[in-house]
Amino acid sequence: MFKLSLLLCVSVSLWFNSLQAAEPLAGTQSLEEKEELHKKMVDGIHKYLDRELAASVAKRKDYWKPDFSSPEAYLKSVEPNRERLRKYLGVVDKRLPPNLEYVGGPDQPALVGETDKYKVFAVRWAVLPGIDGEGLLLEPNGKVLVNAIGVPDADHTPEQVAGLAPGVAKEAQFARKLAEVGCRVLVPTLIDRKDDFCVNPRLGRGTNQPHREFIQRMAYEMGRTIIGFEVQKVLAAVDWFQGRLVKGGDGSGSPVRILGHGEGGRVAFYAAALDDRIGICSVNGSFGPQEKLWEQPIYRNAWGLLTEFGDGEVAAGFWPPEFKDHPLWHRRLQINDNAVPNVAGPPMPRQGRGGAAPGKIERSDAKTEFERAQAIINRKDWRHLLLSEERDGEPTVQVPISVLPFMMFKGGIPNGEPAKDLRKSYDPVARQKRQFDQLVAFIQKIWRDSDAVRRAYWAKADSSSPEAWEKTTESYRDYFHTEVIGKLPEPTMPLNPRTRVIYDEPKWTGYEVMIDVYPDVFASGILLLPKDLKPGEKRPVVVCQHGLEGTPKSTIDPEKSPIYAEFSKHLCEKGYIVYAPQNPYIGQTHFRQIQRKAQPLKAALFSFIVRQHQRTIDWLETLPNVDPKRIAFYGLSYGGKTAMRVPAIETRYCLSICSADFNEWVGKNVSVELPMSYMWTVEYDMYEFDLGNTFNYAEMAYLIAPRPFMVERGHDDGVGIDEMVNYEYAKIRYLYANKLKLPDRTEIEHQPGGHRIFEKGTYAFLAKHLKWDK
Repeated sequence: MFKLSLLLCVSVSLWFNSLQAAEPLAGTQSLEEKEELHKKMVDGIHKYLDRELAASVAKRKDYWKPDFSSPEAYLKSVEPNRERLRKYLGVVDKRLPPNLEYVGGPDQPALVGETDKYKVFAVRWAVLPGIDGEGLLLEPNGKVLVNAIGVPDADHTPEQVAGLAPGVAKEAQFARKLAEVGCRVLVPTLIDRKDDFCVNPRLGRGTNQPHREFIQRMAYEMGRTIIGFEVQKVLAAVDWFQGRLVKGGDGSGSPVRILGHGEGGRVAFYAAALDDRIGICSVNGSFGPQEKLWEQPIYRNAWGLLTEFGDGEVAAGFWPPEFKDHPLWHRRLQINDNAVPNVAGPPMPRQGRGGAAPGKIERSDAKTEFERAQAIINRKDWRHLLLSEERDGEPTVQVPISVLPFMMFKGGIPNGEPAKDLRKSYDPVARQKRQFDQLVAFIQKIWRDSDAVRRAYWAKADSSSPEAWEKTTESYRDYFHTEVIGKLPEPTMPLNPRTRVIYDEPKWTGYEVMIDVYPDVFASGILLLPKDLKPGEKRPVVVCQHGLEGTPKSTIDPEKSPIYAEFSKHLCEKGYIVYAPQNPYIGQTHFRQIQRKAQPLKAALFSFIVRQHQRTIDWLETLPNVDPKRIAFYGLSYGGKTAMRVPAIETRYCLSICSADFNEWVGKNVSVELPMSYMWTVEYDMYEFDLGNTFNYAEMAYLIAPRPFMVERGHDDGVGIDEMVNYEYAKIRYLYANKLKLPDRTEIEHQPGGHRIFEKGTYAFLAKHLKWDK
C-alpha cells in the first residue's frame, strides 16, 4: 500500500511538472499558431513588400525637387536624380575618347550593302577599356538630316532591323526606314537572350541563364548592370556624333535622335534620360508601370530603382515642359504601346544546364503610366510626351505611323527595298560572342582589381587603437546597412512575445517563440533553457543559426541534418542559454523572389533578417537569466552568411563565428573559373549590388572588430577552396594581430571534412570569450 501511494505521488508530481512546463514562458503570451511558422514568415515578408511596392509610387515625389525658374536651375536641380540613376544602372565608368572605325576583312568587306539612298557599313566604336560597341552604320548618300541611334530588341540583330537579314517584318525595319529619309543611323548589337556561351568546358559547368542574366549577375555584384553597359555603348555613340552635328529637320540642331525597341527601348529610355544631348527619344514596347519588375527577367533588375524612378518619374523628370527658347525645349519622348517582345522565360533547362532565374516580359499598361507622368508634371497637353496606342494587328515597331512624324520629317512613308548583304555567308554569332566575351573579361578584371578599390574606400578607418577603430568605422557600418544590405524602418510595434513548449528534455526545456517586427513580419525561433538555472543567475546566450532550407529544429534534432551535429542542443547541455532563430531563406524560388521584390526598393532578404535579429535581442535582453553583454552568434552555411552580415550591423552580438561559408565572397559570386561559383547555380539571391567595391568578407569582419571573430572551415567543404578562404582571412588576422594588437580575438580552424559543424575549436572559442567554463 505504501509503495502504491508513493508511486501515485510520483506520478502526480511528474504530471504536475509536465503541466507547468507546458505553460508559456513567464512574461509571454501563449503561442497558438497552427501554420508552420517558416512558411508564414516568408509569406508575411512578401505581403510587406507587395504593400511597399504599391506605396513606392506615392513616395517617389519626395526625391524630386525640380526648379523651373531657369534652364540652368532646372538642370542643376535634377542632377542629383540623374546621379542616383547612373549609380543604380551602373553607368559609372569613364568612357574612352570617341573613336569609330570600319570593321572588315578579305571576305567580309566593311561596306556590307548599299542602295541608291544609303550605304551600310560594319563598324565598332570605343566605349570602355576592352569594351567596344559593334554593329552597323547606315550612311545616307545625300545630305544628312539627322544623326540617329536605332537600338533593336535583344533578340534582333542590326542586320534584321536594317533589312539585310530575315527575321523582322519589312514594315518594322526601322533602321532602314530612317536611312531612307536621310538619317545617319548607328545600330548597336545588344547581348541576346540565348544561353550558348554560358558554359565553361574546362570546368564542365554550364547554365541555361540567358546571356543577359549571366552578365547581369557578375555585373550587379560589381555595381554595374547589363542595361548600364548598353547605355554606355549608346552614350559612346553620342560622344562620336558630337563631332558630326547636323541641323535637325525642326531647326533645333539637336545632335541625336534615338529609337529603341523592346530591350533596346529600355536602353534608349535610360540613355536619353541621362544625357540631354539626345534630343528626341522613341520608346517602343517597353514603357509601363514597373511595380512588378520582380516578375520580369532578372537582367532588368536594378538596386533602388523604384524608390525614385518609375517610368512615369523618369519621363516627367527629364523631359521638362518649359524653356521655349532653350535647347531643352526640343527634347521629346514618344511612347509606342506596341511591339512588346513576348518573352515567356529563360531558355529551357536541360542536362547540365539549369539555374536561370524565372522572369517573363509581357505587355503592361503603358497608357496608365503615361497618364501618371502627365499628372506628375500636371500637364495633359504636354507636347514633350506623346503616346501612340496601336494595338490592332501584329505588334510592330511603329516607324511608319509614329516615329517619322515624331522625328520631324514630312512627306510620304518610305518603304524601299532593303540592301543586299555583300558579305559571304555572314554569321552574326561571332560578333555576339565578341560582345559577350568583352563584358565578361571587363567584369572579371574589375573583380580582380577590387581589393585595391576596397582598400582605398576603407582609407579613413583608423586602426591605431581598438577605440579609434570603433569610432572611425561607424560611418562604414551605416553605409553597409543603408546602401548594401538595405535599411528598413525601425520597428515600432510592441514585441508581443508568444511562446509554447515543444521540447521537455531531462536537462533543458525548448520553447517555440514568435515576436512581432512589422505587420505580417515576425521573428521566430526556439529558445533552449537549461533546467539548472537559478533565480538571479546570468548566463551567456549562443544564437545558433541554421543554413539554407533549414529550420531551428535542424540545429537540435539528430534526424533533421547531421551537418549541424545537434549543436544547439549540445551547447545548451554545456549550460549556455541557446536561441535558434528561423531565418526566411526557405522555400526555394518563393523566398528568392523576396530579393527580386526588395532590391528595387533598396532592400534585400537580409534587411528583414537584421530587423528580426534586433527584435530577438530586444526580447532576449528582457529574460531574467540572460546576460545582455554575452550574446554570441554562431551560424552554419547561410547561417554563416548571417554571421558575417548581422553582427557587422548589430553590435550587441558580442562575438561571431562563421562556419562553412567564409570565403573570398566577391570572387565566389563573380568568377567564371571557380567550380563552386554562384555563376553556375540557381542561387540568384546571393548577389548584392556593388558589394565588390565596398565589402568583401574581410571588410564585413572589419565591422565586427574588435569583437571576437572566428572562422570554422572543413578542408573539403565545397563552398570554397582553402587558398581563397585563407587569403581572405589573412586580412582579418592582420587587422586584429598587427594593427589592433588583439591577436587572441580572432581564429581560423581547419578540420578534415566537409560542410558541417565540428564542435571543437569553436566551443573553446565560445567558452573563452563568453567566460563560461561549466
